[in-house]
Amino acid sequence: MSIELLNQLSRQTFETIILVGGPVLMVSLIVGVLISLLQAVTQLQEMTMAFIPKILAVFVTLLVALPWMVKVMVSFTRSIFENIPQYVK
Repeated sequence: MSIELLNQLSRQTFETIILVGGPVLMVSLIVGVLISLLQAVTQLQEMTMAFIPKILAVFVTLLVALPWMVKVMVSFTRSIFENIPQYVK
């Protein structure tokens, strides 16, 4: 396995991780910041007020984006399996 092939495989792996995990993490971040701002403005420091909306937002995001996420992961896995002969050279 050459260095270029290893770099390409590493880049594809990190791109897939970012593509699959990015939407859920971004939604969680945005909802968390909005809830924190709401808590700071209203001075309510209830812990469940931060967790419940985030959990619901992540769940809805997973429901909406899961087919696309699975397609990305299957495509990456298929390319890994198809390129196994190149990796063992």
